[in-house]
Amino acid sequence: MDFNFSDDQEQLRDAVRKWVAKAYTFERRSSIASAGGFSREAYHELAELGLSGLYIPEVHGGLDMGPIEGMVVMEELGRGLVLEPVAHTLLAGAVLNAWAPEQVKTAWLPKIAAGEALVVLAHQERAARYQLDVCDAKAAESKDANGSWTLSGHKSIVPAGDQADAFLVPAMLRGQQALFLVERQASGVSARGYRTQDGSRAAEVQLDNAAATLITLDGLAALEHAVDIGIAAACAEAVGVMDATLAITVEYMNQRKQFGVVISSFQALRHRVADMKMQLELARSMSYYASLKLNAPADERRAAMARAKYQLGQSMRFVGQQAVQLHGGIGVTDEYIVSHCFKKLTQLEMTFGDSLHQLGEVSARMQDTAGVFA
Repeated sequence: MDFNFSDDQEQLRDAVRKWVAKAYTFERRSSIASAGGFSREAYHELAELGLSGLYIPEVHGGLDMGPIEGMVVMEELGRGLVLEPVAHTLLAGAVLNAWAPEQVKTAWLPKIAAGEALVVLAHQERAARYQLDVCDAKAAESKDANGSWTLSGHKSIVPAGDQADAFLVPAMLRGQQALFLVERQASGVSARGYRTQDGSRAAEVQLDNAAATLITLDGLAALEHAVDIGIAAACAEAVGVMDATLAITVEYMNQRKQFGVVISSFQALRHRVADMKMQLELARSMSYYASLKLNAPADERRAAMARAKYQLGQSMRFVGQQAVQLHGGIGVTDEYIVSHCFKKLTQLEMTFGDSLHQLGEVSARMQDTAGVFA
């Protein structure tokens, strides 16, 4: 299998990397985090690069690219610890394109591609514990003449939930899970925003007979599709964060002196850096695996995402902890970037299912022939 990137993919990577280096410095990121964790201005800059339309067809104003381009983009955004929820933009565009009726595509995909509308997934509930088939939100047919729908329920940790323009919301309808689109400004919608541990923004979203548009009655399959795109994006983003974390750690070790010599000359510390590099490359290979499996049949795709996310979770924890340890006290200060890398990796490990959940998913999806003696 050829793992070399095409010229177009390398140009895309270079464009995003240059934007991160010039326009999304650590100082700007810190100011965005202090101001609440989301910048509409920065999001528009990302949209101008075409990233908001990455998975949207050209007929709707997008770039009509695929999972590998998405992986390239998310790696570079991870390298810059970008706070804006680009992964949700990617999954919203892909899910609407794959599952929504034509009138919904026409109404929303061009706005998403242009960066005029931020649409995020609002699926987490307090009792679900990452289980996608657990849903307490309820949908009912509206009494309005246009035959629309209303939703009632509560969704937690919705990325930029009080800043987004619309949500993709799963809700129960006639005994099965359906997927709806709800505008934030709709009557009956309220959102309470807050900063998360890594400095980004999320919200608790309350729906009280909120007007909604039906995307698909096969809501669980669509939600699984959305979450799998999110997992692949989180894996790629984590690789970028770990890449940056390792580079910063090595640079620090080449400067920090103890007993009159740089600490990078100490064999024990060099071994720990080698272990960090090994975990990074394991994570990178599984991120590639996740992105390559995004277009596979649903059962195969779901199993692949669980395997990839589990390995990424192990690698993120190891790399983050070792980086803090090798830096000493400065590694946990808010003024130094490594502490923010560690927070980002910790939060990514829990995004779309933590390692323990993913290990359970891997186990549940094993077949009778999974053993070494099969």
